[in-house]
Amino acid sequence: MHILVTNDDGIDSPGLFALKQALDPLGDVSVIAPDSNRSATARSITIGRPLHVEERRLPDGSRGFATDGTPVDCVRFAVLGLLDQQIPDIVVSGINHGVNLGDDVTYSGTVAAALEGVLLGWPAIAVSQQSTNREHWDTGTAEYDFRAVAAFVAKLVPIVAEPTFPRQMLLNVNAPGEVPESVAGARATRLGRRIYNDELLLQSDIDGRRQYLIYGGQPGHYAEEGTDSSAIEDGFISVTPLHFNLTDSKGISRLDTIDLDALLAGDA
Repeated sequence: MHILVTNDDGIDSPGLFALKQALDPLGDVSVIAPDSNRSATARSITIGRPLHVEERRLPDGSRGFATDGTPVDCVRFAVLGLLDQQIPDIVVSGINHGVNLGDDVTYSGTVAAALEGVLLGWPAIAVSQQSTNREHWDTGTAEYDFRAVAAFVAKLVPIVAEPTFPRQMLLNVNAPGEVPESVAGARATRLGRRIYNDELLLQSDIDGRRQYLIYGGQPGHYAEEGTDSSAIEDGFISVTPLHFNLTDSKGISRLDTIDLDALLAGDA
């Protein structure tokens, strides 16, 4: 099996290396990742300029590729031939420093990389981990224990890679910040709803040019049974199936009651 490992935290991320080590016994693992942190870049791609790529040596001496592109660019590199025409069998993105729950998935570069794999016809898994001390990933004080989720994903990958596994579905895996012996188990979940505690903070105002900080508040969640956030709160690994079909079928039925041609003709 040929596994592509990528992330949005950057090629030097300990989470990426923990994932790569856990997957090594399953086959050939290739690493293509951003050269620095690209968190919250979602499905952005790089256009209008060339992308730089350099080979990097990972801590175990193996080769990886670092690019100044986005997580989605990394997956595109794999299908376009950067790996000497060796097309991966599965894409695994992570292990992200910090969970990607509920509405987070629309912002997450980790999830976006896995989603790109699905769109290209590969099975894919996105993996994220809560910090053990519950500190936010960008505080510089967050601590992580990746052992439980890395081992879990290593057992999940062969299942997802089976030809009979649905190809239009990615699995969004989130793990609580617990040592392996304290993880309560694993649950299939649905997306919950995040509560974003962001504020508009004026940092400076020089000659009318204002500088604001508007993001960074620690998010909460609505308490709903069966959701990814509730599973994490209860100490379980959460596995949420996602797909890219954003069409609202009921919305089509509602639009069918409107004479759209009349709007075009100006007769509404």
